[in-house]
Amino acid sequence: MANADQRVSGVPGRYASALFELAGEEKGVDRIGEELGSIQKALDQSDELRRLVRSPVFSAEDQTAALEAICDKAQISGTTLNFVRLMAKNRRLGALADTIRGYQTLVAVSKGEVEAVVTSAEKLSDKHVTALKAALKASTGRDVQLTTRVDKSILGGLIVKVGSRMMDNSLKTKLQNLKIAMKGTA
Repeated sequence: MANADQRVSGVPGRYASALFELAGEEKGVDRIGEELGSIQKALDQSDELRRLVRSPVFSAEDQTAALEAICDKAQISGTTLNFVRLMAKNRRLGALADTIRGYQTLVAVSKGEVEAVVTSAEKLSDKHVTALKAALKASTGRDVQLTTRVDKSILGGLIVKVGSRMMDNSLKTKLQNLKIAMKGTA
């Protein structure tokens, strides 16, 4: 399955593929995907946790202890916890977020879905997420697994990435383009 999608490659791809295969053997693909989603949510919400995971300054033991505490609080155990421990032991936690994305891509491909990432300046309402999923499904002809991100620096609008295609309709990009156009006329 890993070869079915070229976006799942490198170290994160190898880890994601191995976990996906193991999850399939255990018949726990969806459960592990949900648990990885909880870990990603914790990473997205905490600058300190992202720093701890990415920094080689912290020992593998310190990183493992912190992630075990997060997993314990989120009631994550078994294969997912062992996977996080393995990544910490092998000093690969810097690739954790990409590995989680790779796993989610493999799950989406196995279900015949397409993965989309939407970045907005503010959190999208459930109504907007539903409308966006419907529009993307109409555009791609496939069910959409949607991941939303918030990035206040885009000021407004959306950045939508579906597979290898990206549509940047953010205010920040429009202002940058306007600035470049204004320089050209001066």
